[in-house]
Amino acid sequence: MTDQPRPYRMELRAASQERTRQRITESAVELHGTLGPARTSMSAVAAHAGVRRSTLYRHFPDEAALFDACTAHWAAANRPPDLEHWASIADTQERLVLALQELYGYYRRTERMLENLFRDERTVPIVAERFAALRGYFDLARDTLLSGRGDQGEVEQQMRAALGHAVAFSTWRSLVGEQGLEDAQAVELMCAFVSTAAQPPVDAAPIVAASMTKR
Repeated sequence: MTDQPRPYRMELRAASQERTRQRITESAVELHGTLGPARTSMSAVAAHAGVRRSTLYRHFPDEAALFDACTAHWAAANRPPDLEHWASIADTQERLVLALQELYGYYRRTERMLENLFRDERTVPIVAERFAALRGYFDLARDTLLSGRGDQGEVEQQMRAALGHAVAFSTWRSLVGEQGLEDAQAVELMCAFVSTAAQPPVDAAPIVAASMTKR
C-alpha cells in the first residue's frame, strides 16, 4: 500500500490547523461575550477550545493576536447598521427613526459583548485600543444624523449632544434594561427628546433665581 501523496497530506494538515485556529477563536469570542476580556485568560481559552496552551500559542503568540482574531470574527458576524444608507435618507426625522430602530436592534443582539467591552476598556489597554474603532463609528453615527439639519450656534450644540445621547449604548441600556421600555418605545422617546433639542435654548437663570427666592 503506497503512502498518500505529500501535497494531499499537507492539505489535510493545513485544514486541521485551520479548524483548530477557528475553534480557538470561537472559544475566545464565547468567553469575551460571557466573562469579558479582562476575566478571560489564555489558559481559559485553551481549556474551552480543548487544546494545549502550546497549541494556542502556536496559533496566537500573544493576547493581542488572539484579541484581533476574536474581534475580526465577532465583527464579521455582527456588523453595525450601514451609515451610508442612513445618509441617503433626506428627511432628517425619517432618518432618525430608521437609525435608532436599526441601532437599538443591533444593541439588543450584541448586548452581552458590548457591555463587557465598555466595562473592560477602562482596565484593559488592548480593549481600549481596539475599541476605539467602534467608538469612532458611534461618532460618525451621530454626525450622520446631524447632517442636513441646518442648526447653528447653541441649537447645533444641543442637537449634537442630544443625538450623541440617543445613539449611545448606555442610553439604550438604561431605557430598556432599567426602565423596562421596549425598543420601539425607546425609539419614540428619543425621537421626542431630539425634537425638543431643536428648540432654541431656554434661559433658566430667572427660574432658578425665583426658586431660590421662594426658599
